[in-house]
Amino acid sequence: MSDTADIPKQDIGRYGIWSIGLRSEDPSRRGEIAEAAAELEELGFGAAWLGGSSAVRHAVPLVEATSTLTVGTSIQSIWQYTAQEAAAAFAELEAARPGRFLLGIGVSHAKLADQYRRPYSALVAYLDALDAAGVPAGRRVVAALGPRSLELSRDRALGVVPYLVTPEHTARARGILGEAPLLAPELKVILEPEPARARALARTSLAPYLALPNYTDNFLRLGFTEDDLADGGSDRLVDAVFAWGEESRIRDRVDTFLSAGADHVALQIVDDEPRDSLPRQAWRTLASLLA
Repeated sequence: MSDTADIPKQDIGRYGIWSIGLRSEDPSRRGEIAEAAAELEELGFGAAWLGGSSAVRHAVPLVEATSTLTVGTSIQSIWQYTAQEAAAAFAELEAARPGRFLLGIGVSHAKLADQYRRPYSALVAYLDALDAAGVPAGRRVVAALGPRSLELSRDRALGVVPYLVTPEHTARARGILGEAPLLAPELKVILEPEPARARALARTSLAPYLALPNYTDNFLRLGFTEDDLADGGSDRLVDAVFAWGEESRIRDRVDTFLSAGADHVALQIVDDEPRDSLPRQAWRTLASLLA
């Protein structure tokens, strides 16, 4: 795979969609996922990010249904698939549809991976193994949060796809990365103007993450306090990691990440539907307000 071309970060565009619903192990959903991916491309989104514990194979129906959409995992856990398995799946997809897929990897969380230990060293070893297997640095991104992981991603990947972060984190990440690497933070969007309802939806979404030290430690590095992490998250925390409200307010919040140094923002709709649903009407609304 030495002749595999990198994906220029400008080809990924400014906006993408992050969704757990775009991946599925159910073959009967393949058609609706392909149809949704085709519409995302028509709406002007540059990338589709397969949320949760995704794998290369989940990208296949999206890549087959589109012609320009970049599809990435966000993320494939380094504990769930070996680098050799990831490389083999990457090579198969690349041979069929070259230049369309980004392998997004990450260390996940101790509570989600029994073998979790020395995550930074494990990530270094995984990148070494991807090198040996022929997956180019320019075709992989890392879910990096802390300074060491950001530095590693700068040197060993196309860039980073940080999850559950703030514009302040984006600015710090850009300072570490420099100008060249891709910086594509995820941002949760709630299309709800009423503050109490919007924040209630946000806290329901946020609650599981507040039990994961990788995220809470990052919040503390950013200046939040233990009080901000209590009781489902303070208004200050919720307002920092969610875009909610009227359309103009949401647009302004997205722009804040871009102004802080993001090249691309991966937008995740949060509502009261199951997380594996395909909120296509909400995606249309997003496309309209970002146009």
